[in-house]
Amino acid sequence: QVQLVDSGGGSVEAGGSLRLSCAASGNTYNKYCMGWFRQAPGKEREGVAAIDSDGAASYADSVKGRFTIAQDNAKNTVYLQMNSLKPEDTATYYCAAVYPPEKLYTVVCKWDTTVGMDYWGRGTLVTISS
Repeated sequence: QVQLVDSGGGSVEAGGSLRLSCAASGNTYNKYCMGWFRQAPGKEREGVAAIDSDGAASYADSVKGRFTIAQDNAKNTVYLQMNSLKPEDTATYYCAAVYPPEKLYTVVCKWDTTVGMDYWGRGTLVTISS
C-alpha cells in the first residue's frame, strides 16, 4: 500500500502564489505517475498537472504557464508551484499516484489521467480571494 499526504493549501489574494506538496510513503516504486487534481464545490473533479518518474510533465490549459509540477525523488515528494492565482483556482486540491509496476498495461501519464490513479491524498484547500 501507498500513502499520500498532500499539504500546502491556504488562503491568498488573486495574483499570489502557493506551493503544494505531496509526500508518498509505503510501498512505492522507482517508476511512477503522479498528478494533481482539484474539485470546487458543486463541480466535478478535474485534472491539473501530472509528472512521471522521468520528469515528463503535462498541464491543463487552464493552468499552463502559471503552475509548475516538480519532483524530488530523494524525498518521495511531488510539488505544485502555483503562481498568478485566480479566484477560479479556488478548490480542494488532491494529489494522486499510479505505479506502472503494479499494472499489466502501459500507464499513460497525462494531466487528465484521472481514472487511472489508484492512490489519493485527502486534499488540501486552496482559497483565492479577488
